[in-house]
Amino acid sequence: MAVKDSHTEQQIKDAARKLFFTEGRFKATTQEIADAAGVNRTLVNYYFRSRDLLFDQILQEARTTMDLRLEMAMSAETDFKKKIEHFIDIFMEQSFTYPYLDIYMVTRINEDVERQNQIITDLKKTERLKNFLRDIDTEIKKGTIEKIDPVQFLMNLMSLLSHPVVIQPLFKKLFNYSDKQYRQMMIARKEIILKMLFK
Repeated sequence: MAVKDSHTEQQIKDAARKLFFTEGRFKATTQEIADAAGVNRTLVNYYFRSRDLLFDQILQEARTTMDLRLEMAMSAETDFKKKIEHFIDIFMEQSFTYPYLDIYMVTRINEDVERQNQIITDLKKTERLKNFLRDIDTEIKKGTIEKIDPVQFLMNLMSLLSHPVVIQPLFKKLFNYSDKQYRQMMIARKEIILKMLFK
């Protein structure tokens, strides 16, 4: 049996990640992935056994990387508003790199009840969500945030960030925006979001 080469394996993952989450080609075939990676199609199957297993692996890696970065941002010893600013920066950076990742995640979650249950279980197992809601409640008591259910605050934050990412293919066509113009509009949203969430 041939020895697996980590460089080739990474090359295939990078090509698949670009096709799936940067270009939005969720139905890209094993051959298209191989062509993008500059390798033979049999190598894709050799390293990952199937296109779906490859897809699952790069999705998990993308989620894990983002989760770790968000956890670091939210656990930093700084004031709450700075944490939210950092959260927005990380979210936007990922959306610029992988503009179709959120679209895929929403589709997958809606189609896969088992996946929904796993995400809910993961969230319930961590203290991060509870701590975040407690932080929101503290800020409300301090008067930096309007009186609101902490869950509503979280929903507002996520909606203001994720909806423009999910809807971007339509908005780009509707308003004739280039990728650069849409990115600039998203960057400008950071201050708009902060003004909407904080007094």
